[in-house]
Amino acid sequence: MTTTIDVLDASGAKTGTVDLPEEVFGTKVNVPLIHQVVVAQLAARRQGTHATKTRGNVSGGGKKPYRQKGTGRARQGSTRAPQFAGGGVVHGPQPRSYEQRTPKKMKAAALKGALSDRAGGGRVHVVSSLVTGDTPKTKATLEALRKITQARSVLVVVDENDELTWLSLRNAPEVHLLDAGQLNTYDVLCHDDVVFTREAYDQVVARLANSGKEEA
Repeated sequence: MTTTIDVLDASGAKTGTVDLPEEVFGTKVNVPLIHQVVVAQLAARRQGTHATKTRGNVSGGGKKPYRQKGTGRARQGSTRAPQFAGGGVVHGPQPRSYEQRTPKKMKAAALKGALSDRAGGGRVHVVSSLVTGDTPKTKATLEALRKITQARSVLVVVDENDELTWLSLRNAPEVHLLDAGQLNTYDVLCHDDVVFTREAYDQVVARLANSGKEEA
């Protein structure tokens, strides 16, 4: 069954309604799939530039520290061996890529599940606009946002060309801004409520509603 929610303006007044498609906001929440996608997303953020020097990379130590026999000590060939201070590191981290392959359909299914979870709790909102006038105003825009949701952290999804909203909310610590094309599972799960502008909502629905029909 399709859920219908109100579309609000900056004053909190109803300006219309919008349907939340069942195939996007009413799917089954697959927790293992969401976990896998989020882990892959966080892994892709890692630079992987960590490096340690092995005994072959440490400078010095070319001379045998003492003769092979007769000292009563264990034989040693270099002071840059791992057991010496200043020596190389054994099995230390080396530069690598942490990227995990995640098919597009898995990402889309996980995002649908995250959005369905938020929609099921009444935490998805659509607004016609958050900014009144032609100039960006952070205080007024935050007041408008609080008329829509009182959540502690809010994900606001806007059209990438919506400059007024970007400039108004980009410095608000309780708000995370994304354009519609960047919407992802991790950011949906990290915030209490999701607020779409109408343009961004239409873009997201169009993208996700067609994600499972490519090979139909």
